[in-house]
Amino acid sequence: MSWWGKLVGGALGFMLGGPLGAILGVALGHNFDKGLKGLPEGGFAPGDFSPGDRERVQTAFFTATFSVMGAVVKADGRVSPEEIRLAETVMGQMDLSADMRKTAIRLFNEGKKSGFPLEDVVRQFRAECARRTTLLAMFLEIQLQAAYADGRLHASEDALLRRICHLLGISEVEYRRLQGLVGAAFEAAGSGAGSKGGQPGLEQAYQVLGVDAGASDAQVKKAYRRLLSRHHPDKLVSKGLPEEMMRVAAQKTHEIKQAYERIKRERGF
Repeated sequence: MSWWGKLVGGALGFMLGGPLGAILGVALGHNFDKGLKGLPEGGFAPGDFSPGDRERVQTAFFTATFSVMGAVVKADGRVSPEEIRLAETVMGQMDLSADMRKTAIRLFNEGKKSGFPLEDVVRQFRAECARRTTLLAMFLEIQLQAAYADGRLHASEDALLRRICHLLGISEVEYRRLQGLVGAAFEAAGSGAGSKGGQPGLEQAYQVLGVDAGASDAQVKKAYRRLLSRHHPDKLVSKGLPEEMMRVAAQKTHEIKQAYERIKRERGF
């Protein structure tokens, strides 16, 4: 049975517990609030996760992603109908079933509420992911994608995302790199490049790879290999990304490859 089937059956929700379990329980109509039992202080060590625990991480990722997304788009004090449609567009880019999408919308609505326990949710999510930094980075990229859905990153959204980064243990440097990557992708899409077969501009390509135009060929190649490895869908799924959300990772890989090809063509290597 898939993680989603077990989740709907209740087993994974009860195993999750804590604020994530409570929010998920509301979305599914169950009572999953069993507290943070079984979470050791200081997180987990490498090797502590069995195959069954990966399903737990998938559940935590799904729950945190869509509930925190609601909090991010409401960072400016209100959520307009346009922002709701844009959030649903982000969900639509993921390969979710009808039931999963309904649950994602309910989680999103929970995140919009004034009493949403953002810090507790993010802390538990970090503990569930342990040292899976690539998974935390993908989570942050999705939140940035939601924030940029209206074409720009508002100051209030930026402040909230930096607060989330602090809770996740993600540095300011890494946050700005990811912001540049996501922002460049949206800029390229707005200008007709990117996902529809075009290529990003040269400046955008450097932003996507997170390197300066003055970087050496070796530095460009190293950045490309690092990003490609980090966003490989199979690698992310093995670390706990729900398989239904692989399309997001695949799109990121596509953007990275396009940026690299654009720079290669310019430099002739």
